[in-house]
Amino acid sequence: MAENLEEHIYIIPLRDTRRAPRWKRSNAAIKDIRKYLARHMKSDDIKLDRSINEKVWERGSEKPPNKIRVRAMKMEDGQVQAELAKES
Repeated sequence: MAENLEEHIYIIPLRDTRRAPRWKRSNAAIKDIRKYLARHMKSDDIKLDRSINEKVWERGSEKPPNKIRVRAMKMEDGQVQAELAKES
């Protein structure tokens, strides 16, 4: 099992998902989360936890949240695993 190298909590803005047609906004939000994490964690191998998907799709495909709080961990092999961060 790969060891955790670095861990960050990010608040990812999803306001740019409004550029997508209304019925594709949650799909666009998931893509934006992956793109944001790839840029900030410097890895192309991004694994999103089910909790992130459920949070984005909570209100359907037309109304994703404006922002999402994510805990991202980069492993030794370069893979990034992300899960929904606990609200403090």
